[in-house]
Amino acid sequence: MLRALITAIATTVSAVSLAQTSYELGPDSQRQSGIPQGEIIQLRFEESEIYRNTERDWWIYVPDQYDGQTPAALMVFQDGAAYMNETGPIRVPVVFDNLIHRGEMPVTIGVFVNPGHFIGDNLEGPARNRSLEYDSTTDVYSRFLLEEIIPEVQKNYRITNNREGWAIAGLSSGGICAFTVAWQRPDKFSKVVSHIGSFTNIRGGHLYSDLVRQSSVKPIRIFLQDGSNDLNLRPGNWWIANQQLADSLEFAGYDYMTAWGDGGHNLEHGGAIFPDTMRWLWRDYDSTR
Repeated sequence: MLRALITAIATTVSAVSLAQTSYELGPDSQRQSGIPQGEIIQLRFEESEIYRNTERDWWIYVPDQYDGQTPAALMVFQDGAAYMNETGPIRVPVVFDNLIHRGEMPVTIGVFVNPGHFIGDNLEGPARNRSLEYDSTTDVYSRFLLEEIIPEVQKNYRITNNREGWAIAGLSSGGICAFTVAWQRPDKFSKVVSHIGSFTNIRGGHLYSDLVRQSSVKPIRIFLQDGSNDLNLRPGNWWIANQQLADSLEFAGYDYMTAWGDGGHNLEHGGAIFPDTMRWLWRDYDSTR
């Protein structure tokens, strides 16, 4: 049943995306003359004890301004390949290069993590472990990051211990995953970016709008982006679910921002506004703390 649901979502994404308004990338998402480029290291993770029998590609972005002495901020991206692609709709390394150079966000190491394929699967096909990792609302994925992925980064790079310097982002199921990680571990992650987040009933994510209202306020900052042409499927209506979550965040008194548009289930809108998203997210970060 769940596999059929995921297939239906993927099919609908293709159909919906064709009908959307085109969002244009601005100069902050383009290569600029004279601005140094960070380094991107491609890696493979095949020895997870938390998600056994899985393998995945992942990447580390290291800004040119990282000196190896001063601890850097950290930002983790789910569906990492979509975010680190420099010809894609969001181009995170390009935006980071431009904004870090101008001091509009801190020196930040980016970690881009793909969902897990089962060992032996065709790596060009769907990542069958993606929904379990991303749509679940437990602490398992946060443990995967904190116990397995981030320690690998820390072997070679100095990351701040200040939770205000840790952010996480994702799209669709990766968007609710980013929220879940910060919800479960606000002692580590203080900032969330959710693009077209799946706050619907795939694995219980629709309950967040109630949980936010009924729980003590957690010290996290949240950015939500969605469009009125997003998915409307059996698990729920993505557009309505995101607005319901935003309403709950407002009710509870969270530090949050929304970006609503008429786009569909894609990164076009999120990519067009990503530089401003980063300025808002990091607006008061003090790297000396």
